[in-house]
Amino acid sequence: MDRSLGPSVGSPGPGKPSILNPWHRPPALGRVRRAWVIPPISVSENHKRLPYPLVQIKSDKQPLGSVIYSIQGPGVDEEPRGVFSIDRLTGKVFLNTALDRERTDRFRLRAFALDLGGSALEDPTDLEIVVVDQNDNRPAFLQEAFTGRVLEGAAPGTFVTRAEATDADDPETDNAALRFSILPQGGAQLFSIDELTGEIRTVQVGLDREVVAVYNLTLQVADMSGDGLTATASAIISVDDINDNAPEFARDEFSMEAPEAVSGVDVGRLEVEDRDLPGSPNWVARFSILGGDPDGQFAIRTDPKTNEGVLSVVKPLDFESRELYQLTVSVQNEAPLQAAAPRAQRGQARVTVHVRDINEAPMFQENPLRTSLAEGAPPGTPVATFSAQDPDMQQLQRLSYSKDYDPEDWLQVDGATGRVQTQRVLSPASPFLKDGWYRAIILALDDASPPATATGTLSVEILEVNDHAPVLAPPPPGSLCSEPHQGPGLLLGATDEDLPPHGAPFHFQLSPRLPELGRNWSLSSVNVSHARLRLRHQLPEGLHRLSLLLRDSGQPPQQREQPLNVTVCRCGQDGACLPGAAALRAGGAGVSLGALVIILASALLLLLLVLPVALRARMRRRSRGKGLLLGPQDDLRDNILNYDEQGGGEEDQDAYDIAQLRHPAELSVRGVPLGRPPLRRDAPYGRAHPQASRAVPTSPADIADFIHDGLEAADSDPSVPPYDTALIYDYEGDGSVAGTLSSILSSLGDQDQDYDYLRDWGPRFARLADMYGHPWGSD
Repeated sequence: MDRSLGPSVGSPGPGKPSILNPWHRPPALGRVRRAWVIPPISVSENHKRLPYPLVQIKSDKQPLGSVIYSIQGPGVDEEPRGVFSIDRLTGKVFLNTALDRERTDRFRLRAFALDLGGSALEDPTDLEIVVVDQNDNRPAFLQEAFTGRVLEGAAPGTFVTRAEATDADDPETDNAALRFSILPQGGAQLFSIDELTGEIRTVQVGLDREVVAVYNLTLQVADMSGDGLTATASAIISVDDINDNAPEFARDEFSMEAPEAVSGVDVGRLEVEDRDLPGSPNWVARFSILGGDPDGQFAIRTDPKTNEGVLSVVKPLDFESRELYQLTVSVQNEAPLQAAAPRAQRGQARVTVHVRDINEAPMFQENPLRTSLAEGAPPGTPVATFSAQDPDMQQLQRLSYSKDYDPEDWLQVDGATGRVQTQRVLSPASPFLKDGWYRAIILALDDASPPATATGTLSVEILEVNDHAPVLAPPPPGSLCSEPHQGPGLLLGATDEDLPPHGAPFHFQLSPRLPELGRNWSLSSVNVSHARLRLRHQLPEGLHRLSLLLRDSGQPPQQREQPLNVTVCRCGQDGACLPGAAALRAGGAGVSLGALVIILASALLLLLLVLPVALRARMRRRSRGKGLLLGPQDDLRDNILNYDEQGGGEEDQDAYDIAQLRHPAELSVRGVPLGRPPLRRDAPYGRAHPQASRAVPTSPADIADFIHDGLEAADSDPSVPPYDTALIYDYEGDGSVAGTLSSILSSLGDQDQDYDYLRDWGPRFARLADMYGHPWGSD
């Protein structure tokens, strides 16, 4: 058993690992010492010769071959498994796979020593294996391209951007010691990079965006302090524009033409040049008119796409007053020019504008023209002369006038002079009279080709005339108490058809013609349109007739004297008429005695007119209620009662009018046409022979003959079914053993019929038996 004082760790040779005795203890010198701390075992990553012996551990408590060794931990029985293994008898530890320090930089294992029976000979001890780094990873930039911006003309040392890179190798070794550089690309080196920090800065003056707008640099990073593995990236540096170039006109003079009498039109364009960044404030041009436009008739705006100046007319030009304009214009940028920038050689230009003469529309001297006219002005009243002038002095033209808008067709315009007068009386109730003003539109037209038209507005104020006197408004139901101190009095109101100021305030006064009214009654003003009537002392109950004088505030004032009927009644404590005074109150509704007489006379006359008409209608209804047959010797008006009609169906109702038997005289009087009845649907095809028209009987004596002739005609006419006809609904052939029920098929006349049995039914049917049966006593 080896009794060396400590473990021996050395660089393992090929096939000869170091031998460790972790459980070895020195001889006791009076106190017990703990086991030795085993130093880490280093092994290089990416080892190619495998399996590779790392170390051999030994126990001195048993001879070789009597101890069983084992290890546990990550890389053995924990993930990643199978990296390390141990020879159970010799204690040699082997590396089985290549290590990667960037994945696992160290392993901590535990070693065990057991006897052949499985009992622990020693306490477990720790075994640490450290993976030694190799430069097996290239450095890498954090991004493929770095961007930065810098103003043109920037001073040296101006920060632009920063490049960053990493290396997966051990940062404590040179394997991860990075150095930055800019690869040479030819030309002046305007940028530099700090090899340690990666900051990129300018190194000299001369950045000009108009020369080079973007710089594309190639960056390099290398490990091993610049001597190892390398990687590259790009740095894109944009040079930002500053206003170091003044705008200039493309030429010194411009010539344009503008029409007169119009505004808001473009005349021409002013081209400029600027080398600064298009679209930026350093490029956008701003134009000014320095001279030649004292009245501000021109303006210049900038076209945002082309940066040109657009000259336009903002106030109408007049060829007759000025034919030519010489404008001096200047241009500058929206952003201020840099102090060190050179001044523009063509910062100003001269613009010549020729005014083109056109046919201008006539002009009204006063537009709109306002005038006034009295209400109710008769036709032919002069209103105004609405004349215009032609501004074209060099062109002799004739003007004509016409109406364009006159909704009431009230005005008449002289076509040659523009003189306006009325042609009818304007109604005060016209819907086109707004707030007392009437508006019309007059046109002035010249005779040029094409002609030009001017539009003028004529506003006529209709002056109110005081031509109506005020009248009392309909009074509400009310009365006056006979005692002056009772009740609120009677509130009177007035209205006036005239508009202010010819209406209110109204003046209410008792008629001066009747001085006695002032002794019994008093009027007090309530507001501009109402007054209150009161009693001065007690008056008898009943109807009292007053006369009021109403006057308005017009100039001159209009007045009217108007009667007023007032009821005086006996009132209670609340100021209301007592129930006993109801009749008196009804009489105070303002109906005079004359009006009452007229109403009664009208009612009597109406009664006299209605009474004969009612009597005549009653007699007519009584005559209609009589019977069908009236004989000279007996009255059978109630013998035949019309309860129902049960003839041969719907066709019988249409074919024969039973009303002819009931009231033949009335049909004759009313002139009802006895038209030809419709054809029967069961009759043979063809037209029936036309029937001669028969005279309608006008007396009861002729009714018997009328009925007899009518029945005979009906039985003989195939187009008109009688009441007892047999309707043919379907043809079933000949030879039926059953007889027919129709008289039209059983006989051709009434001589085969026996009507004598009607006499057995009583005196009411005896008349029919005499008409159709054998004459009485002929047998």
